[in-house]
Amino acid sequence: KKIYGNEPIPEYKVSARTIDILYDLAECTEARARDVSLLIEDTKQKAAEYEAEANYIQDILRESLDLSPSSLSSEGTSYLNVLVNSAVILETKDTSLASFFYAINDMTSELYATESENREMELELSNIRKQRTAALMLEKQLEEDLKKAEELVELENAKADSRSQNLKFLRQKSEHLKMKIQASEEQLAAAGWDQSLTHESLVSLSE
Repeated sequence: KKIYGNEPIPEYKVSARTIDILYDLAECTEARARDVSLLIEDTKQKAAEYEAEANYIQDILRESLDLSPSSLSSEGTSYLNVLVNSAVILETKDTSLASFFYAINDMTSELYATESENREMELELSNIRKQRTAALMLEKQLEEDLKKAEELVELENAKADSRSQNLKFLRQKSEHLKMKIQASEEQLAAAGWDQSLTHESLVSLSE
């Protein structure tokens, strides 16, 4: 009702979630309204203070120098506007020299604090960049080591495959020779060859 007034409230599905959302929205709206109200009051107070200060300066000019803002030259009016604008920018409570010095010192302190934070952030950023560079270099070195390991494994696999092929060939050759020897022995036996005349038998007999 505070938001829509006399206008009809839009339809919505009533549930625990929608109630919570509306409650949070109402709290945020009220908090924002309070902040705006405080800001308006603060602005009004500062405006009143500036107006009082302006009247005070005007009275001094009128009483001491018999001057009024309307009687100031364009240059004098310009200086007065600069003074007022400076007070607004620096957010001083008045246009006295002490207030200006205090505001400038306060702003200078904030500037030094900001510069110090910036230096700390730059140092932290530099450290992060160094760590990132070191991590990238380590990653590159690991990739190179992994590539070398893969090449070595591939080479060893090729050697093992070659040895396996050679062993297979030797086994086949051995089986082939055994078969030839057996066939030759069978042919000799069929031809009446005496086994006692073989080289092995003669060697055994000699021993």
